[in-house]
Amino acid sequence: MNAPVIVIGAGGHAKVLIDALLVNCLEVLGATDTDPAQLDRCFCGVRVLGDDSILLRYPCDAIRLVNGLGSVDSTVRRQRIYKKYKNLGYSFETIVHPSAVVSKDVKLSEGVQVMAGAIIQAGSSIGENTIINTRATVDHDCEIGAHVHLAPGAILSGGVKVGTGTHIGTGAVVIQNIRLGQNNLVGAGSVVVRNVSDDKKVIGVPARETS
Repeated sequence: MNAPVIVIGAGGHAKVLIDALLVNCLEVLGATDTDPAQLDRCFCGVRVLGDDSILLRYPCDAIRLVNGLGSVDSTVRRQRIYKKYKNLGYSFETIVHPSAVVSKDVKLSEGVQVMAGAIIQAGSSIGENTIINTRATVDHDCEIGAHVHLAPGAILSGGVKVGTGTHIGTGAVVIQNIRLGQNNLVGAGSVVVRNVSDDKKVIGVPARETS
């Protein structure tokens, strides 16, 4: 039997994750939040227990964690949370919403979150602590690195490679066999038709680098 989970964070992304956890019949002990005003707030029937220090009251093998931080343009905060608690010996739950379509020939690493209506096709691999958000599509043979956020409705065609820490905005499209480097930001609604090196922001149709 899986250990019960605690969700780190109590914002919008955490709320959607809690719903997915409950639909999957997983036991959720509560959530944490650094804002004292959130203490004892309940959403989806789950209570905010306190700040992140609550987690250290539980032995590493007694709970599993869920990274409830989302990202709008940078995944840095999600990365920090994940690495901090991994270094302390905790494990992160991998979540797949029941309405998602995930091929049996897909590798999902620790802490991956596949949200409602998402599709991941055969031959793809998803790195640790990555979000495949609501109705996002990952076609065949894509390689997505760790700590990536594929925002709602984003589309990767076949053979796309995405580097660590990249955020691909809502409704963005990346055509087949494109390579995106690390720590990139692809703006919402953009269409990427050329490879992008590390640490770049690209927007538009077709997407172009911007400062």
